[in-house]
This record gives sequence, structure tokens and C-alpha cells, in this order.
Amino acid sequence: MSPCCLSVRTLDPEVQKALEAVKTPEDSAKLPFFTRAQLATAAAWSPDPKNPPLYLDLPAKDGAPQPEVIAKWAANAPLAFVDQYIGNLREYHAIAMDVGDQDNLRVDAGKLHDALDSYGIANSFEIYKGTHTSAVADRFQNHVLPFFSRNLCAKKSCQ
Repeated sequence: MSPCCLSVRTLDPEVQKALEAVKTPEDSAKLPFFTRAQLATAAAWSPDPKNPPLYLDLPAKDGAPQPEVIAKWAANAPLAFVDQYIGNLREYHAIAMDVGDQDNLRVDAGKLHDALDSYGIANSFEIYKGTHTSAVADRFQNHVLPFFSRNLCAKKSCQ
């Protein structure tokens, strides 16, 4: 569903400033959606158990780029690493993606679909009418859950 964070991106200076201002989990709850998503990316891609209170590192600190963190983010972007995991991706029973035609993530989702296609990895890719958050309940109920119902299985029963 509208896969995010597929390519390496630099943070807008205003977003970076807003992230650096976060001092508590409560502060993070007040951020706009996209900015919170960047904080979640930092938690996943550049965690730092010695950097309380959020225990993560950002791509810039006090306005200065942090090359080590930027490298971690680049290494975790699926469009940057997909070629390294083709063998693993071939092991999947099924891969599906969908994205709204008005979603900013449409371009990168299309690139991932194209990369999988170029390696001959079967995948389903659907562009539906809508934005990033259009009809989430409908998409989940009528597309995601049926996909999992058809494709999640124990290894022996998938054959």
C-alpha cells in the first residue's frame, strides 16, 4: 500500500529543523504526517541507543550534514539495494504493490515495479484513482487482506 521511502532523499531544511526541535515523544505527535514519517525513517534506518530521548540520529545535526547517517539512509533505500537481493526476492510466493494516481510515491513505486520486472520477478502493481490516503479501509479490506489470504502459506502448502 503506497510504499514509502523507496529512494534516497535529502530532507528539506525546514523539515530537518522541525525534527531537530523534537525533544519528547509528545513533541513528535504534534508534527505533520510527512515530518513524522521522516522521524520514523530515522528510528528505523539510523537508530542510536545512546542518543536519548528518541534514540535516533538525523541526517543533519545543528544544520550540518552527518555523512555517516546519510550513508545509512542511502543503504536502506530499497531502490538503492534491490539489485543486491534479487535471489531473495525470487523466493517470495507473491509480491504486490498499489499506489494512488495522485500519490507523490507513485513514481518510486513504479520504479520498484520496473526493477522487479526487469529481473523477471512476478509482481502485481496497481495504480488506483486517489491520493496516499484515499480509501485506505477499502484498499485494505478488498485488496490487501484477500492478497494475503491467497498468498500467505507455510512453505510446503505453497506448492
